[in-house]
Amino acid sequence: MTCDEAEILLHALIDGELDAGHAREVEDHLAGCPRCAAQLAAYRAMSKAVAGADLRYAAPAALRRRIEAALPPAQAPSRRAVLRGFAMGSAASAIAATGLVAIVLRGDDEARIQSEVVSAHLRSLQAGHLTDVISTDQHTVKPWFNGKLDVAPPVVDLTAQGFTLIGGRLDYVDAHPIGAIVYRRRSHVINLFVAQTASTERQPARIETIQGFNIRRWSERGLNYWAVSDLARDELADFGEKFERATRTSAAG
Repeated sequence: MTCDEAEILLHALIDGELDAGHAREVEDHLAGCPRCAAQLAAYRAMSKAVAGADLRYAAPAALRRRIEAALPPAQAPSRRAVLRGFAMGSAASAIAATGLVAIVLRGDDEARIQSEVVSAHLRSLQAGHLTDVISTDQHTVKPWFNGKLDVAPPVVDLTAQGFTLIGGRLDYVDAHPIGAIVYRRRSHVINLFVAQTASTERQPARIETIQGFNIRRWSERGLNYWAVSDLARDELADFGEKFERATRTSAAG
């Protein structure tokens, strides 16, 4: 295990989230690596200091009154609004009845959804938020999604191509649960978000930059993909091409 791999797992070790095998690997690495051992000690000291600090703050009653005074007065919904809501609810129920929970991309929504995946990427970089299942084995990560999403996202091991699989998690985009497969390239994290779509038409990849992060977006076989990272555009493009090639090879086999 390298220092980069161990650093990813230190918070999970502190929180007791690692399985016995991964915990043993990290502990074996720590036994021979003073730098990572010192990092673990620093994390534990920080956790202890935060737990022992009185960080709760009760907002004053005057703040609540000011907020309530600033809110617009409640109004009864019009008959048209009620009917529109009923129609939308009926359509949503019809979609749910088919078992299809999908992110449908419309032109005006795409920029908003891409902004949401960037926000999800940023949230994941906070301590303890990156992975729900930690493993470099695709045969461990892929089955973990079973039963949690309508369609389990494809998971491929690209370690030999320079992109290390480190795990996966559930996230939410556009109010839908979505799978996130997590890779690492040197010190850079790549979140690959995967969601079902109502269309099976293939959409070729394109790369955009939002809030300083690159997003490679494509659709294939009824799935939407967003690969998000602070990697350079060419490296993220390389990741996406390798992932697409691997999934096509797997599907053909």
